[in-house]
Amino acid sequence: MKKSTKFIATAAAAVALFLTTNANAQSNLGIGITAGAPTSNSQSAVLAADVRLQLNVSKRFSIPLTAGYTRMFAADGATGKYAFDHDYIPVKAGVKYFFSSRGTAWYAEMSAGAGFATGDYPSTETELILAPALGYSFGSGLDLSAKYEGFSEDNQNRGFFGIRLAYGFKLGK
Repeated sequence: MKKSTKFIATAAAAVALFLTTNANAQSNLGIGITAGAPTSNSQSAVLAADVRLQLNVSKRFSIPLTAGYTRMFAADGATGKYAFDHDYIPVKAGVKYFFSSRGTAWYAEMSAGAGFATGDYPSTETELILAPALGYSFGSGLDLSAKYEGFSEDNQNRGFFGIRLAYGFKLGK
């Protein structure tokens, strides 16, 4: 995918995130960081940062819209095509279900979207991303979750297990 197409797709997602904020007064805007371990031996660690708009449909259901930046670091001694750091921009939408009617506490989330490769990594494909998570949302705005983020690339399934720490700001009323 050309860099200009990636830029336009990322910019469109960011604009959609912020325009939607005005349309729903019951929303949260959060920032998060993720640290993880890749499922591939050719990578050694994963670090990611994201911005998430969470549209609260009810106390139990919400729709998270997420965009960010992920870096999978190459393992020492790795050779071949995957011996490079893998940088990509994930853009995802999903469904979040809270097990409590308070809209805080334990939740399950399933997101899907696209990953746009960046940097020197040899892949030019747009990757399909699937990202299930289980977490706990504290009433203070803190959010802690365990997640798996998997994607398909060159007919191979790759991904990572990670821990995400985030803080959410209430938007609107």
